[in-house]
Amino acid sequence: MALAKQHDVSIRPYVIPLIEDNGGIYSRNRPEARRAYWLKDLTRWAALRGKTLAFENRAALSDPTPAGFMVLAAIDAGEDWLRLAGALQEAFWVRGEDIGDPVVRRAVADAAGFHGIALERKAQSDAVQAVWKANYEIAKSAGVFGLPTFRYDGELYWGQDSLPFLERHLKGEKLVA
Repeated sequence: MALAKQHDVSIRPYVIPLIEDNGGIYSRNRPEARRAYWLKDLTRWAALRGKTLAFENRAALSDPTPAGFMVLAAIDAGEDWLRLAGALQEAFWVRGEDIGDPVVRRAVADAAGFHGIALERKAQSDAVQAVWKANYEIAKSAGVFGLPTFRYDGELYWGQDSLPFLERHLKGEKLVA
C-alpha cells in the first residue's frame, strides 16, 4: 500500500480465488516439501515485516471465499475495503482465526469499525456475487494464476517478491526478461 501511495496509483482489487485453470496450485495440494518451504518462506517474510504468523494450535480454515465476498461488499458500499482486508488477514495469519466462519468474520469486521452484519448481508447479494464472477473471468483472461498478483500497464507481477520489479515499472524502468 505504501508503494501505491508513493507512486500516486490506486489499487483496484480483484478479489478472487486461486485460478487452477491457469496453473495455480492450492497449498493443500502441493507436495509436502513445497508446503514446508512455503511455510518457512511465509515466516521469513513475516519476520522481515516484524510480524509473527500463527501456524500452531490454530483452527482449521473453512472456506475463506466468503471473506472475499465481505471485502467486495465493503467496496460496493464505498467503505475502506483495504482496512477490512487487513483486519481479516491479520485475524487469519496472526491470530489463527477461521475467517471462513461467519461469526468470526462479523466479529473481525465489527472490531475494525465496520457493521459486520450489514456487510455479511451485502456479501450475499446478487450484485456482489456478479462482481466476484466477473473479477474471476477478468483475472483468468489476464493470465493470473496465483495470489497476490499485481497488474500495472498490462504487466503481471506475481507474489510479494515481485514488488521490486513492480516498483521499478512504476518508476518507468520496466524490466523485461
